[in-house]
Amino acid sequence: MESQDGTIALTGQIGLIWKQTKAPLLVPFLKVMVVVCLAMSVMLFVERVYMGIVIVFLKLLGRKPEKMYKWEAIKDDVELGNSAYPMVLIQIPMYNEKEVYQLSIGAACGLSWPADRIIIQVLDDSTDRTIKSMVEQECKWWASKGINIKYEIRDNRNGYKAGALKEGMKHSYVKQCDYVAIFDADFQPEPDFLYRTIPFLINNPEIALVQARWKF
Repeated sequence: MESQDGTIALTGQIGLIWKQTKAPLLVPFLKVMVVVCLAMSVMLFVERVYMGIVIVFLKLLGRKPEKMYKWEAIKDDVELGNSAYPMVLIQIPMYNEKEVYQLSIGAACGLSWPADRIIIQVLDDSTDRTIKSMVEQECKWWASKGINIKYEIRDNRNGYKAGALKEGMKHSYVKQCDYVAIFDADFQPEPDFLYRTIPFLINNPEIALVQARWKF
């Protein structure tokens, strides 16, 4: 009984101390936190309003690439046939891309461009043998569908993906290509990507690079 009474007394003392200290300590802290939360909410609101104004301004007054540079759609030529279209190399650097390799390769192989005027180059630096085999089989599958796709590997990873891109340019078949399009392993370009971008390079000799928008 004495032990229980002592425990009750100690609990009572702790409760009394808590009641005496929570008002001067806890309440000011909570007030500060409320003010901080309100300030952050105001900051987020102001940021959203600002970004909204900027977007509207760009939509109304921004200069579109088609207006800044010369752009003309590539026209079919009966005499020239597909040779009217420049030869394009598509480079896709990969490194253990198990989740996305099919989507990215499929999107590149689905680009709307004459089949004899495009080369898909898959540069696989994968260290996982299983993934490496899966990527190779995917390339073989598309090749069986008539797609001009090249599966390339190397014995090192010097320069990582940038190094793979540089190494990919050393293959003899690249010399016949006029332009190079680079897609990372998780990119899924729209089918008309080349039709929309290549004309900028054809009609504006001073342009060396076209950067497209990334959507997430």
